[in-house]
Amino acid sequence: MRYGLALLSALILTLAVAAAGSAEPAQIGSKRAEAQQVLAQINAMDVQLEKAIEAWNGANVRLDQIRKDLATNRSRLEVARKNLTDARARVSARIVALYTSNEPDALSVILGSSSLGDLIERLDSASRIADDDARIAADVTRYRNEVQARQQALVKAEADQQKVVAARAAERASIESQLAARQALYSSIKDQIAKLQAAERARQARLAAQARAAAKQPPPPTEPSSSGGSPSGGSSGGTPSPPPATHSAVVSIALQYLGVPYVWGGATPSGFDCSGFTMYVYAKVGVYLPHNAAMQYGLGHAVSRDQLAPGDLVFFNGLSHVGMYIGGGRFVHAPHTGDVVKISSLSESWYSATYYGARRY
Repeated sequence: MRYGLALLSALILTLAVAAAGSAEPAQIGSKRAEAQQVLAQINAMDVQLEKAIEAWNGANVRLDQIRKDLATNRSRLEVARKNLTDARARVSARIVALYTSNEPDALSVILGSSSLGDLIERLDSASRIADDDARIAADVTRYRNEVQARQQALVKAEADQQKVVAARAAERASIESQLAARQALYSSIKDQIAKLQAAERARQARLAAQARAAAKQPPPPTEPSSSGGSPSGGSSGGTPSPPPATHSAVVSIALQYLGVPYVWGGATPSGFDCSGFTMYVYAKVGVYLPHNAAMQYGLGHAVSRDQLAPGDLVFFNGLSHVGMYIGGGRFVHAPHTGDVVKISSLSESWYSATYYGARRY
């Protein structure tokens, strides 16, 4: 009996240990699945946040331009006022001279004439001078009025644009608050996510080493397009092919900033957002782009996906994200809040699904 009880106890203990051993991997798998689900939710919110940030960037670019126009217009208004004052002073001086001259004006013209032809010419000249003075004064007055009207329009535009910037900032703040809630959930499963992130860091290190090695190699020669081929924009017809890549050197510059944290509105090595990163790197080679992905897309030459060359900019998700192509189907970019400048592949599902187009500068 005692032996039977001992055997039964051992069996129960063995089953319990086996059950515990099988439960632990299940719990880990559950945590990993939970981590992936939370990451997917955070990434979806990151996409919305990036749209809000790029809209905020664009609104600020337009506000800056309005303010520059205002400053220019104020300078023009001052010039117009000075010219108006000078023109009026000249006209007034001529009128005063006419009535305060020691000799009557008409008599001086008549007596100073050497002939009838000279008299007619002198009278005509006096008339033209008076007409020119009046015309100058009228032109300057009209110019001043136009500048003043433009000034009023720009002041209104500045006020309206400030409201747009504030609205975009409020939208961004709302998304950031939601993201903070997700980050709290994220931290509850941080151990599993840390493992995922460690794996990603190791992958990024490998990609960075490969990219840096590739960047040291000279780019392959650009083959001329055949006259019967399709243009780079992907359509047939007379659209010219884009010029060959002339700024592939920016790839080496861009790779210097791998690991720099994402900061909304950032455009310096202390922190970048997506368009701030491409703007900063391209400025290093003398190409000045606006701090907005959609505006950057409006510049340069269209490049089809199969003709991408290192240095081309690639755009995603309705022009709310931009990165720099580095070759081999990969690009470097500042992805979203909580991430860093990194290398990704065009074949990754989200980037492949949301690919918009490319530009060469």
